[in-house]
Amino acid sequence: MAPSAMNQWTRSLSDVQPVPYWLDDPGRPRPEPALTTAETCDLLVVGGGYSGLWTALIAKERDPRRDVVLVEGREVGWAASGRNGGFCAASLTHGLPNGLTRWPDEIHTLQRMGEGNLDEIEAAVARYSLDCDFERTGEIDVATEPYQARELREWHEEMSRRGLADGVEFLDTDAVREQVNSPTFQAGLWDRRGVAMLNPAKLAWGLKRACVELGVRVYENTPALTLKPYGPGMAVRTPYGRIRARGVALGTNVFPNLVRRVRSYTVPVYDYALMTEPLTSEQLDSIGWKNRQGLGDSANQFHYFRLSAGNRVLWGGYDAIYPYGGRVRAEYDDRPETYAKLAGHFFTCFPQLEGVRFSHAWGGAIDTCSRFSAFFGTAHRSKVAYAAGYTGLGVGATRFGAEVMLDLLSGERTERTELEMVRKKPLPFPPEPFAWTGIALTKWSLARADAQGGRRNLWLRTMDRLGLGFDS
Repeated sequence: MAPSAMNQWTRSLSDVQPVPYWLDDPGRPRPEPALTTAETCDLLVVGGGYSGLWTALIAKERDPRRDVVLVEGREVGWAASGRNGGFCAASLTHGLPNGLTRWPDEIHTLQRMGEGNLDEIEAAVARYSLDCDFERTGEIDVATEPYQARELREWHEEMSRRGLADGVEFLDTDAVREQVNSPTFQAGLWDRRGVAMLNPAKLAWGLKRACVELGVRVYENTPALTLKPYGPGMAVRTPYGRIRARGVALGTNVFPNLVRRVRSYTVPVYDYALMTEPLTSEQLDSIGWKNRQGLGDSANQFHYFRLSAGNRVLWGGYDAIYPYGGRVRAEYDDRPETYAKLAGHFFTCFPQLEGVRFSHAWGGAIDTCSRFSAFFGTAHRSKVAYAAGYTGLGVGATRFGAEVMLDLLSGERTERTELEMVRKKPLPFPPEPFAWTGIALTKWSLARADAQGGRRNLWLRTMDRLGLGFDS
């Protein structure tokens, strides 16, 4: 990397604020008061991200008389739900390739359920007037190397053979650059309906408002400290109060689960993003992007990028940082060396945007599991349900997970609970130092594969056979 290029790229970061763009909003709602008394309820939801918010909302939709309480350790949407890229995907399986590999016999059902789930999210946005910049523009997976273009074409052909290509279009070099003009793009696969773009923090805040309007009692700055059986139900202790509930739904995702045996199934992986200043009309014209799709490249160490409602470009991904010991700490949310790397990648993709500056840079922890898609279960004689492991694709899938948790708590056998995806769990991560060593070796191997035409070494091929995964 030439020093002059590095200076150009780092200059673009000179005014950057190390805070999540979505949360840096003057319209951010005031938090609800903390719990300072004893409460009782039918259903207690722990966690004020998407997982918990959808669970509380759907519980009231299913039975308006149900008494529901939600507690959040900080403020609603402050963690992953307010820091992500705002890609709301229909996929429940972290993409069709992952789902087809793991659940080939159920893939058509999973695709149908995922499409229905995204439709339900769109309907909820309209029904509750959720002001979250929802745009169902789809997403293009782009190839930046010849081997990736070849693989995208072959994958589209396989999707077509299996009857899974409805609404998905292969784009050659000219066609993909007609959609978004980057000299690095060599092909693309456009899923026209399967992904929506939205403002993630506004979605969380809107869901909180909808919950409160339906009668959910929401307590913020109220961490759940312990979970224990109490008579016919469960009891949760908080710093200044306690709650007794008939059933508990745990939507804590990347944070340590109150059911200790669940903790080994996830590790925190830190992901980082940049947001540009608003593009001028001339800058926007130079890159096209009139259809406002979300974009992601096809490398193992991949980038995701999209336009905000105000025509800023969000640019994230590539680095996936696992802290030794799997700790979740605020100090990991800021990583200047990754910001510099991402800035360089941005101007390589869009050299016509030279001179654009970044206004915000931030990071956050993703609840990663070894199969890349959510897992589910119950504890304490089915009085507690949990869902976790969305691995960065939870903006849409968490609503499906909320339905699963409520099904499990009710004891119902439904199409959802009969899925192998729901009935079986991923392999847990080993203890340290084995987890850190394995993840580091996997990241090194993935970087080598990207540099060597996609060729996977013995370690990656072994991981593939074991059904284990890790990427950026």
